[in-house]
Order: sequence, then C-alpha cells, then structure tokens
Amino acid sequence: MEFFPGADVLLTAALSIFLFLALCAALVLIVVSLRHPSTTALLVAGILVVIALVIVALAPVNVPAIMGVILTALGIAVAVIGGNPVARRLLEIAAGARVRETEDGGIVVVAQEKDAAPEAPRTLMRGGTVIGYLERLAAVISIVVGYPEAIAVVVAIKGIGRFSELGEPETRERFIIGTLASLVWACAVGALLRLAVW
Repeated sequence: MEFFPGADVLLTAALSIFLFLALCAALVLIVVSLRHPSTTALLVAGILVVIALVIVALAPVNVPAIMGVILTALGIAVAVIGGNPVARRLLEIAAGARVRETEDGGIVVVAQEKDAAPEAPRTLMRGGTVIGYLERLAAVISIVVGYPEAIAVVVAIKGIGRFSELGEPETRERFIIGTLASLVWACAVGALLRLAVW
C-alpha cells in the first residue's frame, strides 16, 4: 500500500542514486589505496559496500534495467580492482615482515633447515596478482548471472594450479588468506549487484 502516488518511483530513484554514489566512492577509495596503501581507505570502502548491501537487501524495489547495467559495470570494477588491495592488506597483517612479495604477487621463500646453511631464495606463487583479478572477475560475474556454483570451479582450478607450491607453510597461509579475502570481497559486491538488479 503506497502512502502517496509515485512512492515506488521515488524510492527506486533514491536507491539507484545511492548505489551509484556508494560504488563510485568505493572505487575512488580503492584506487587511492592502490597508489598509497591505506587501511582507512579500504575500511571505508568496505563499510560502503556493506551498507549498500544491507540497504539493497531491505529495499522493496529494484533498480531499473538501464541503471542495473551501469551499476553492474561499476560493481564489477569495484569487485575486481578492490580485491587486490584488500587481499594484500590482509596478507600484510597476517604475514608481517616474514614474507617478501614480488611485483607479480609471488613471494620469495628462503628454505632453512636446522643446522644447515640457508638455501638460495626461491620465488613461489608467481602471477598471484593476475590470478586474483581473474578469480574475482569470475566470482562476481557468476553471482550476478545467478550461477554462484561456478565459484567452486574457480577455487578448484586455482587449487590444482597451485598444488605443487603448497608444500611451504608460507604459501599455504598466503593461498588461504588471499583466496578467502579476494572471494569475500568479490562475493559481497556480487551479492549487492544481484539483489539490486533482480
């Protein structure tokens, strides 16, 4: 029951504008965090995504189709790009200074056994940055199109591809934390988009 004529139209417009502004703000904060790593910027971006997700879940209306296309494109950018600084920050918190990261998202590991000379450093998990981008892209798209089961396939492929490198404790820890952080971020944005459009 409407309180006044056109209430649904106003609510739809308000929801569309809010979601657009929230996703734009989150994307700006993410880009800033990529250039100048900042926990505060990432925290605010995450809070914006969570608030938008809650509002969309409670809203009795969905956004119009054309706005849905715009929000989906913007949301995919937030999910794919935003997962990188989020995962890196969480990995930095978890690993501290124990692990040195390479430019492509790999890690340098120096194997040391008791009473033995240190071995030459090895680089493991090369290409982690690109893999993370592809993982988040697949996750958010699978949720938006209504096929979240595809995420299991993505994780399985990633696990098989990294299986030989998971013997080192540092790589196991990095694999689990990085994958979970990346997927939680992408899934939150994907759920927001799915609820807003459908």
